Amino acid sequence: MFNYSKTRIYLILAVCTLGIFFSIPNFLGNGNNLPNWWQPVNLGLDLQGGSNLLLKVDIDNVIAERMNSLEDSARQTLREKRIRYKNLSSEADKVIVNIIRSDQKINAKTALRAIDSDIEVLDNEDGSLSLSYKPQSLVLLKHKVVEQSIEIVRRRIDELGTKEPVIQKQGDDRILVQLPGLQNPDEVKTLLGKTAKMSFHLVDNRSSVSDARRGRISPSSKLIPGAPGSYQDFYVVERKVAVGGEHLIDSQPTFQEGSAVVSFKFDSIGGKKFNNVTRKNIDRNLAIVLDNEVISAPTINGAIGDSGIISGNFTVESANELSLLLRSGALPAPLEVLEERTVGAGLGHDSIKAGGIACLIGISAVVVFMILAYGLFGAFTTITVVVNMFLLLGTLSFLGATLTLPGIAGIVLTIGMAVDANVLFFERMREEWKLGKTAIKAAETGFSNAMSTIVDANLTTLVAAVVLFYFGTGPVRGFAVTLAVGIFTSLFSSIMVTKLIVAMWIKKFKPQNLPI
Repeated sequence: MFNYSKTRIYLILAVCTLGIFFSIPNFLGNGNNLPNWWQPVNLGLDLQGGSNLLLKVDIDNVIAERMNSLEDSARQTLREKRIRYKNLSSEADKVIVNIIRSDQKINAKTALRAIDSDIEVLDNEDGSLSLSYKPQSLVLLKHKVVEQSIEIVRRRIDELGTKEPVIQKQGDDRILVQLPGLQNPDEVKTLLGKTAKMSFHLVDNRSSVSDARRGRISPSSKLIPGAPGSYQDFYVVERKVAVGGEHLIDSQPTFQEGSAVVSFKFDSIGGKKFNNVTRKNIDRNLAIVLDNEVISAPTINGAIGDSGIISGNFTVESANELSLLLRSGALPAPLEVLEERTVGAGLGHDSIKAGGIACLIGISAVVVFMILAYGLFGAFTTITVVVNMFLLLGTLSFLGATLTLPGIAGIVLTIGMAVDANVLFFERMREEWKLGKTAIKAAETGFSNAMSTIVDANLTTLVAAVVLFYFGTGPVRGFAVTLAVGIFTSLFSSIMVTKLIVAMWIKKFKPQNLPI
């Protein structure tokens, strides 16, 4: 059992060397001048400082938009069915309509229910009909909006290159965003404050802006302001979306005739719609609407495929920002910053210092106890504990994991757990020695008999770490990561390294007694 081949010895030494190698950047102070694959452990918000934002998803705005869309659909449906109505209007969470002829009311209900399976049509006390979303559909809609918002926020933050941000749901309609290392969150707030909801609408050439301001406008059209820097203050565009921004798959800043512009590309469905619209409406203007503002309304000179250019007096910075927003996708609802906190790096430095002191105290206490309890074999354990710390730190650095204050607690816990296997080994060896076996036989039997107990004990702890990581968030996950990694490094150092040291000692000194 103690006859190690050279290959096995070299593999164990190689793993230890790699652990030490990848842990070195953590002692160099600044990793900016190091290659990307050789970096120190990422520090969380509580250790290196940064920004903490609490955002609220404006779900009421989404419901209001759905009601406006439902109003248009109801108006179109009733006209197609030749059902006379009056006072059709949308409110915060429902659409109200009065059917003029009572004998058409049943047909009106049937036609309106066919608009969407998620809406219900109810009779009001005044004889009118109200259209609203079913309660269960409303709950699903709110959940979907928040989940989509989290995904879009994550994409936009990732575009900024922020390392290891924490983006998670809080409550029913709030999103927590933690950005380690970012002391000035203004750029992020500006980026997240724009929904970037883009759509393409044909300009209504039959109605002028002045007519629209006097209320003389077709129900199928609407008045929209122009964005700052656009050629007009207002535009009259068709309500119907020609091509939706959800079909965009790419957007990049570029230059055209020396001016900054933004290129865009549609998916196959959007490309076909865009080609069809431009082919049938040559010489008409196509308004590009972003967050309910027209940023450009170029004339269609011919059929266009699945890509195009957005121009609009952009600077290089604004072109970059717009392309980033379009690439990451539109937010389904506006976001409101409810809380903003900046954590100073000094507090993180104090936490790291305190955590380091705790680790040193833990290691010292373990070393003293093991030497007093097991003598020379306790000294062997000291070597494995130090190796385990390098392996743990090196693995966290290699994986690019984020170290938080609870993560440091996980490291301290790992120090205490690291010697559990050694204690079991040495106690079993002591028992076998007392039974009269030789030193070599007692050592071999001690290692083999204690192995199953050690694996079972660490496996149950690993299951707990996995559960914490899966169901936990933020700091809890940080603790779970260091705990799980610590289990693997402790098993390797306790089983492989300790066993190799004991084997080399027995081979060299051939002891007759065990110094335990």
